Amino acid sequence: MSWITGVGLTPFGRLEGRSTLDLMSEAATQALASAGLERREIDGVICGYSTTLPHLMLSTVFCEHFGLAPAYAHAVQLGGATGFAMVMLAHLLVGAGAAERILVVAGENRLTGQSRDSAVQTLAQVGHPVYEVPLGPTIPAYYGLVASRYAHEHGAPPEDLAELAVLMRANAVRHPGAHLRTPVAAAEVLASKPIATPLRLLDCCPVSDGGAAVVVARSPGRAQGHGGVRITGAAQAHTHQHVSAAPSLTRFGAGDSSARALAQAGRGLGDVAYAGIYDSFTITLAILLEEIGLAPRGGAGRLAREGHFSPDGPMPLNTHGGLLSYGHCGVGGAMAHLAEAWLQMRGAAGDRQGRVPALALLHGDGGVLSSHVSLVLEQAA
Repeated sequence: MSWITGVGLTPFGRLEGRSTLDLMSEAATQALASAGLERREIDGVICGYSTTLPHLMLSTVFCEHFGLAPAYAHAVQLGGATGFAMVMLAHLLVGAGAAERILVVAGENRLTGQSRDSAVQTLAQVGHPVYEVPLGPTIPAYYGLVASRYAHEHGAPPEDLAELAVLMRANAVRHPGAHLRTPVAAAEVLASKPIATPLRLLDCCPVSDGGAAVVVARSPGRAQGHGGVRITGAAQAHTHQHVSAAPSLTRFGAGDSSARALAQAGRGLGDVAYAGIYDSFTITLAILLEEIGLAPRGGAGRLAREGHFSPDGPMPLNTHGGLLSYGHCGVGGAMAHLAEAWLQMRGAAGDRQGRVPALALLHGDGGVLSSHVSLVLEQAA
């Protein structure tokens, strides 16, 4: 068992003049402060990767910059699943006794630190180098294929996916750190610029600058207010790497990894009171919700329209606005989901605070729904 004892989160958006290391440092400083820790008390550091600072040893580069000399350092690369994979690794390392207090940190000036063309080219490399990349697809194009198959199999209209974008924006409106804070209606989503049929601009997350950090420790530390937050389950699933090799374009590994994480915690879907689910595109969110079992096949958008996933609904979802509206700064993007879940579980989410959930399920995916990581968080009295 391990505990999340602190989190740090910068605003997301256009943050001029801040480097990747600056953003990581800002988030790390917040996380240590919320955990009540000094830098010298951190004995492990895990970070992700950065497309604007592609150093082979990013974890120790950050340690040098931030003034840490840990006994353990590691960098992880698993696409959009990296954030939760890092937390899972920290959880396992703490449980194995390899470290006492691990700082998990990510950040990137992805919006201001590279050109648009460079970002598109870098991210497109997720495709197969022989069978996909030479044909020129972008990340939205891959997800557009998935969205087309989803619509074909389930008959879900575009209006349903649009409802997920509307919900994420409504949540972000209440968060001062969100990248996009102007409310939108389903009609505006459907009228936005086509990007990769059937996906439109507002079906896609923005590219953001930002940073996020989490402290994972062997003991609850100096928890205040509501009880500490434990990691009680963590699991992964990897079904394929490239779209051309996917066994299915509507069934992936999210159901497997989430079921095993819940089983590890001795819990079931009925125990989940809050969900933090990766949402790089509206189709990503729909498929993951349905695959995990939080919505029926083809029904995620309908449930969103009915208020099921609203902050005061039966299953609050990404109450900070998710990737679709809080923003996406690379590895730190999904970690913002965890930061929000932690705040909700500690009754510390301010104006966004809903019912304090006893158990949260987090899920991230990397590639094109190819790598999956699920985490179960529980509040301890």
